[in-house]
Amino acid sequence: MEIDEEKHIIELKSAFDSYSKITKESWQQIQSIIHFQSVEKGATLLREGQTAKYIHYICKGVFRTFFTDNQGNIYNKNIFLEGDFPASKVSLLKNTPSYFSIETLEDSVVININFSEYRRLIEENSDLKNFYIAYIEKNWIIEKEQNEISMVMENATVRYLKLLNKRPNIEKRVPQHHIASHLGITPTQLSRIRRDLKK
Repeated sequence: MEIDEEKHIIELKSAFDSYSKITKESWQQIQSIIHFQSVEKGATLLREGQTAKYIHYICKGVFRTFFTDNQGNIYNKNIFLEGDFPASKVSLLKNTPSYFSIETLEDSVVININFSEYRRLIEENSDLKNFYIAYIEKNWIIEKEQNEISMVMENATVRYLKLLNKRPNIEKRVPQHHIASHLGITPTQLSRIRRDLKK
């Protein structure tokens, strides 16, 4: 797959700046710790039990994070599209094996950001530290708490409509059984919800 690196670098810079403005000097340092990777559909970026080394930025494609219980049942933890930063955060922060896997659902392109080098740059650059704090607050704290509350307090139809609002094209790109698993319901339940919404 041909990669338009210049275009994707601009997109990554824009993603950083949307949280906190990054200086030219800091951005040059960030560019020194990243590399591009083409990933075929069905490939695994990180396997459960492996220790994560990278934060991934999705230039093109769809990914899911999932884990398997002791009975072999598979549960989708999250679905990520362009502009997202999938990663095993606990594995990165604690340098321990990941509890889940990251798999691509389409032929994809990602930018891998070396996390240990990234942490070093955070300590040296206040603008990168500000970005890190802003990103964690929005994605690892606020959004995580909202998702946890939604799973308990809202029914599956409301959760499904919220997902469609946030990810308008997800049904065209992600198989129904993955969406159902992400919502914590069965594919049959999702089919019923979709049918009822069309009435």
